Amino acid sequence: MTTRPRSGFWQIWNMCFGFVGIQFAFALQNSNMSRIFQTLGAGVDDIPVLWIAAPLTGLIVQPIVGHCSDRTWSRFGRRRPYFLGGAILAAIALFAMPDSPALWIAALLLWLLDGSINVSMGPFRSFVGDQLPADQRALGYAMQTFFIAAGSVVASLAPWLFARFGVANTATAGALPDTVRYSFQIGACVLLLAMGWSVLTTREYAPATLDAFDDATPPGDDPPMGADVHRRALLWLAAGGIALAATSWLRSDRQLYLLGGGMIAYGFVLWIASTGRRDNAFTHIVADLRAMPETMRRLVPVQFFSWFALFAMWIYTTAAVTQVQFGTTDPLSSRYNEGANWVGVLFAAYNAFAIVAAALIPPMTRRFGLRASHVFNLFLGGCGLASFLAIRDPRWLLLSMAGVGFAWASILSLPYALLANSVPTRKMGVYMGIFNLSIVVPQLFAASILAFLLRSLFANAAIDALLLGGVGLLLAGACMLRVPEPASR
Repeated sequence: MTTRPRSGFWQIWNMCFGFVGIQFAFALQNSNMSRIFQTLGAGVDDIPVLWIAAPLTGLIVQPIVGHCSDRTWSRFGRRRPYFLGGAILAAIALFAMPDSPALWIAALLLWLLDGSINVSMGPFRSFVGDQLPADQRALGYAMQTFFIAAGSVVASLAPWLFARFGVANTATAGALPDTVRYSFQIGACVLLLAMGWSVLTTREYAPATLDAFDDATPPGDDPPMGADVHRRALLWLAAGGIALAATSWLRSDRQLYLLGGGMIAYGFVLWIASTGRRDNAFTHIVADLRAMPETMRRLVPVQFFSWFALFAMWIYTTAAVTQVQFGTTDPLSSRYNEGANWVGVLFAAYNAFAIVAAALIPPMTRRFGLRASHVFNLFLGGCGLASFLAIRDPRWLLLSMAGVGFAWASILSLPYALLANSVPTRKMGVYMGIFNLSIVVPQLFAASILAFLLRSLFANAAIDALLLGGVGLLLAGACMLRVPEPASR
């Protein structure tokens, strides 16, 4: 048994620097995809279902990549081959996205972009858990948050900055302005350069070395599948069928078909896993999902409400701000594009505040603990999102984004620090991938239900989606009170 070496500041800097590129791409996606979809002819009602690619690819890709990266070891390392491969594919999607000639092509490129980002992102989370001792993991994930926020600031501001320097910010019908096109092209270059830096300047521990560290959580036996899996599979299949039939009979919003389809898909997953052989990756992933540690299980509702809120913000802020604060719904008007650029500024602002929060989170957790710190930051974010309803001057929305920025920094760091301290070292990758389900499932749920809720309860006012997001963050903070504080090692 040996002690896991502590890493110096610049070592942690190098191992996290690739997140600048990942988040540059992710921020361009978050702040511009609704704009791209509306420019290519999508209505407000269509936006949630078009965004379905983002969470669905994470649902499929991250557990598989996590499982595979746990079992990868070569002269290129364990996680780093996935960093670079995902970055190359994402760069291709970024270059192609602004020239999409049709809505369906933009949707397909979103699938490629988000799937490729997930190939890189999942192993990156595990990488910090592999490299750092338990008492440095909060710092490591805070450093990742710093780079996430830094990349997001520049990426979100890019169209606005190009417009300030005289680049055309409007285009003909069905075409994107040069401000967006140049931003995506630069994003592809930043992604490749940043990821290449982390790949070339870091090393990884071999699996046997990781298992020998005295702070490694032992793997234990492979979890049993459980005798009740068949029954649970049948229940999910039946519930999904009922949901689909009810949606069709009541002629409800078509996005609700996603809920029924998701239930049926999960039922099939359980059924196939319960009847399959135990020596295949699919069955192992499902068994690990059912046997997740208690801390991870209690974090799931926290993550659910947090990411429901974030997804609502990402897909509806452009429609909400352009309609309420800028007074237009015409995507071809100069006023709409001015408002869409301002949303980029707002997204840059919450990431700038997240940089400040990332610096404050390590001393905050040392003083108050991981749990209390996360509860406080989620409360700030909930108040920030809810305040959009009361503000009419778009400049004051920057203050709202201060709370969102603290919540964002906390969501990106503290749950992962709690998770890395509670899962088996040998299964860090697969559990980080499984944990991603608590991120993508609420986004799928939001894509299924938000349009229905807005039409049924809020007269199709996009601004009310941000109120729902604020309530979601407050509920996440309440659920966080049930998560145990980790014992010191």
